[in-house]
Amino acid sequence: MRITRSRAKTFSCPEGLPPLHPSGIQNGKQVQRASSKRPASDENITTSGASFHRQPKKRAVLGNVTNVVCDGSYLKFMPGTKVQDTKNSEKRIAKVMPTVFGKKKPHLSEDMKENIIEEPNKAKVENSERSSHTNLKENASAHQNVFASIEQSRVCGVLHLVKCNSKMVPQPTTSQSDDGKHFPKTNDLASLGITDIDSKHRDPQMCTLYASDIYENLHAKELDRRASVDYMKMLQRDITEGMRGILIDWLVEVSEEYRLVPDTLYLTVNLIDQFLSETYIEKRKLQLLGVTCMLIASKYEEICAPRVEEFCCITDNTYTKEEVVKMESQVLNLLSFQLSAPTTKKFLRRFIQAAQASYEVPSVELEFMANYLAELTLVDYSFLKLLPSLIAASAVFLARWILDQSKHPWNPTLEHYTRYKALELKTSVLALQDLQLNTKGCTLNAIHEKYKQPKFKSVATLTSTKAVEYLF
Repeated sequence: MRITRSRAKTFSCPEGLPPLHPSGIQNGKQVQRASSKRPASDENITTSGASFHRQPKKRAVLGNVTNVVCDGSYLKFMPGTKVQDTKNSEKRIAKVMPTVFGKKKPHLSEDMKENIIEEPNKAKVENSERSSHTNLKENASAHQNVFASIEQSRVCGVLHLVKCNSKMVPQPTTSQSDDGKHFPKTNDLASLGITDIDSKHRDPQMCTLYASDIYENLHAKELDRRASVDYMKMLQRDITEGMRGILIDWLVEVSEEYRLVPDTLYLTVNLIDQFLSETYIEKRKLQLLGVTCMLIASKYEEICAPRVEEFCCITDNTYTKEEVVKMESQVLNLLSFQLSAPTTKKFLRRFIQAAQASYEVPSVELEFMANYLAELTLVDYSFLKLLPSLIAASAVFLARWILDQSKHPWNPTLEHYTRYKALELKTSVLALQDLQLNTKGCTLNAIHEKYKQPKFKSVATLTSTKAVEYLF
């Protein structure tokens, strides 16, 4: 390394290295140095010996700003209390304030300090005298808890965040919040013989916290988002009810081939009926409308929707990709891109869950039978006059009766969650039974063949030995 004259003199000195900042007093006299700066070369060079003897740079001790500020924060919420340890708190605040705001705190006289501390206390005492005696007791107990927590946190060195509101309310316990907010009617339901199906919060997919609000909204929307019940007579002149049934029966087979979820099929039929309720269509474009609505429903419901080319292929290339895309634009513009619809499948999930509450072990046959009966109504044009929730409730009613005829299929739990009494379901249940028994001799059997498979427990082959009309 580079050896300068001053460094060579230093090494030759027996006392070792001189201090970094020697004092300017020699022999009791003040000595004025020419310059306190060193050459740049000496400043940039560091040695092990110099670093060993170098003293650490002293810094001012930082006070715990947050604790100091919070020490007096609870005072404004304690009416009629005296300020304790005022002088110590003033000193700490005086030290902290310049650090917080970045500038010096102006000097205050003792009289001014006393006025600053006493004036807010006087105002708080006046406000406290106006409040009632009951509120004073509640606030005093709450503030004592806050004061104890602050003092304990200051002693233990742990800072607790205290929300300073004008009205201090103790936080409810977990049991209180659960009983009061999430289960407000549990005792009332139990007294009426109704099973609470939303009492279990372990399965997040059931959305039990919001299920009641969701279905409240669906019940309101099913009255608004309905297709016309007589559009075949009023608007459509080139297609018939039978053509519509053939189209839907074919779409059931398409959904099975592509393994689409049931919601896609229900939404497809809903979109077809909404479009036919508003727009006249020719017979040659009816199949184009069907595959287009299934394409839209697949994009809305499916994770991996089939491509446009696949829907063109299942029509034996009767329609081109451009025609499908053009029809898709017409359907979406007519519906104003509002694709969410309260279909029968949405209500059926809720009602089946309520029906399973009466069983110790969930019945798979009940779920399959209710879905089978509900899908049969998609093909029949006459069921458009019934609400989706009414069809779902009737499917559950008839499914329970077919599987178990030893007791009445309706109970207070189903009546509570479906909002239908047993007598209100009479017409729809009888019509649904005729549809299951195929009293009209319909040749469309795609749904029947679907539910004859063993994976659906062959529920399409089951019938009831007793007539259902005796239940009403």
